[in-house]
Amino acid sequence: MAQIYKICAVIALIAILIPIAPQSLHSETEKEAVEFQIEEKITVKTDQNRKNLFLVSDHTDEMPIVLEINGETDTFLMINGMAPLNLDLRRKGELFFFMEPGHYTSLQIYHLSLDSEGLVRLRKIPLWLSLFPPLLAIGLALVFREVIISLSLGILSGAFIASGMYFDSILTAFLRTMDTYILGALNDPYHLSIILLSLLIGSTVAIISNNGGMQGVINKIVPYAKTRRSTKLTGYFMGLLLFFDDYANTLIVGSTMRKLTDAYKISREKLAYIVDSTAAPIAAVALITTWVGAELSYIQSGIIHIDIELGQSVYAIFLASLKYSFYPFMTLLFVFMILWTGRDYGPMFKAETKALTAEEKSDADEEDQKLEEDELEPKKGIPHRWYNAAVPILTLILTAVIGLYYTGLQGLHADMVGDGVIDSLFSREAAWEAAAITLGEEAGFLQKLGLVIGYSDPFASLLWASALAVTVALLMTFYQNLMGVFEGMESFGRGMKSMLPAVIILALAWGLALITQDLGTADYLAGLLQGNISPYLIPPLVFLIAAFTAFSTGSSWSTMAILYPIAIPATYAVCTAAGIDTELTVEIMLNVISVVLAASVLGDHCSPLSDTTILSSLASGCDHIEHVRTQLPYALSVGIFALAASFLSTFLGGGWMVSLILFGIGGVVFWMVINRIGARAELDPKVQEEK
Repeated sequence: MAQIYKICAVIALIAILIPIAPQSLHSETEKEAVEFQIEEKITVKTDQNRKNLFLVSDHTDEMPIVLEINGETDTFLMINGMAPLNLDLRRKGELFFFMEPGHYTSLQIYHLSLDSEGLVRLRKIPLWLSLFPPLLAIGLALVFREVIISLSLGILSGAFIASGMYFDSILTAFLRTMDTYILGALNDPYHLSIILLSLLIGSTVAIISNNGGMQGVINKIVPYAKTRRSTKLTGYFMGLLLFFDDYANTLIVGSTMRKLTDAYKISREKLAYIVDSTAAPIAAVALITTWVGAELSYIQSGIIHIDIELGQSVYAIFLASLKYSFYPFMTLLFVFMILWTGRDYGPMFKAETKALTAEEKSDADEEDQKLEEDELEPKKGIPHRWYNAAVPILTLILTAVIGLYYTGLQGLHADMVGDGVIDSLFSREAAWEAAAITLGEEAGFLQKLGLVIGYSDPFASLLWASALAVTVALLMTFYQNLMGVFEGMESFGRGMKSMLPAVIILALAWGLALITQDLGTADYLAGLLQGNISPYLIPPLVFLIAAFTAFSTGSSWSTMAILYPIAIPATYAVCTAAGIDTELTVEIMLNVISVVLAASVLGDHCSPLSDTTILSSLASGCDHIEHVRTQLPYALSVGIFALAASFLSTFLGGGWMVSLILFGIGGVVFWMVINRIGARAELDPKVQEEK
């Protein structure tokens, strides 16, 4: 009941704060002209009767004005300092983004609509309000530890802002929360692929658990996982081996290791941390992963308009930038140190202590956890054969890899044909020829394979793999008479049901991401990049903006998509204006390329809105907010060092040697911090007393 009172108080606070936002809710019922300034000498204005919109300029000359409106660049011919704005206005209204092309600092957002009398209503939306919905959702989730209501309120507040913040738009905001944002999040092929993938893998896990296969795997692993440390390290190395995709990584490792870590009283929070902090970092920097394609396309969009040679190909640029990817590499090292020393600090230490003393289950509800564990128990009286789990999992991995290779060949070939580079029909030889043309004849096999995987369709590949894996699991179960058809399909349904909480959270998180797109959150943050600053400060500044953007939106990929086209040209312009020599300019730009990627992963790790964070919690059976709380201090510990290293690396001249020295220093610092402030939960007085 106390929680309900708190939530009601927060809703009341929101209702008070949003209406008093600057320039937001003054009445515009009188028939008089209204206007708002876009730039220093340009305003948007209605006529006296508020029937039409005009662009008004105070420029003395009659030169055309070029503006970007909702992403489209328009040229306005000024007559007597005015030009009509022919915008399609509707009763419920719409947000319009006005910006001088290429200058995010000039961004202005207006809500334009028609009132009940058909008169134009024009309202300026303060840019800082674009940060309000994600920060509200994150804050409520961390305070109340209830993510569904928090995300829903975040979407509702964003829909209210996007509806113009009028009193009569409250109902509209509620309706748009459902039919525009939540439904819009589900009406996306990639999102539906992730949901279906999660459901199918959930069914696979349930089947191989009920048919005794998972217990058989655990029986095989037990001789190697003799202690708490070796058990945790087993999960760590499994995460490194499944480097090709972060989604498959989290779901497989979390589900496979959960029962074994429970046996050694390792907290679910620690398992979720191991899963989450190996999946995305290794997928981000490994040479052949489902991330590579997106990274290469984003980098290409940023370098296409700069006049400097960064490398022989986009893939070569990506490889050269890896020496500055401090956060992903240092995270992998930090996780290993935490597991090797057995020391923890912050909320993770408390979680480990609770797990050892059995004071509290890792899940929020003890009865629910017991029911979940019972549902995943092997059927009584059947043999525990390890291959009943290993074969479906290997089927999943191998099919995914083959699918990535096949769809990559198709994608690369289609792209080359579309660009007119080659004109042959599709074949493996033709696709490899396209890779050689793109990278150069001197490119090696791994470079070509990396490019091919970069053009793959990871969602289709993983869907094929998960569908085949669950089919193999069922066929093996039925063939050995381990379960009947009815029991097998019942297990199939239970597995899907177990994934529904995560699916709901994912849908809400994606809905909130749509809100941040509609409100221009990332564009507002991108505007902070532009200004007169030292070239050496660009990498740490980009790091902070990328991390905060990923934290606010819950998506590292969208953060990269937004920032790469801005950060790379901006870095080149600042370095050129400062007179930096070409060699150092290249190193600073490579640093920025790596920083966008690294900081996006950091923001993902810290955000309760991140899909990989949600899936890690789900696969590990850990309360989602507890996973975020326990992982946050560790992610920030590495993030602070990565931020400092992003500045020092190019300030000291850049290059592999400088980066390796900083990596070495980071390792020493982390070892000292862990041993200085960390403690072993096994040695805690409460644990000793329990023993």
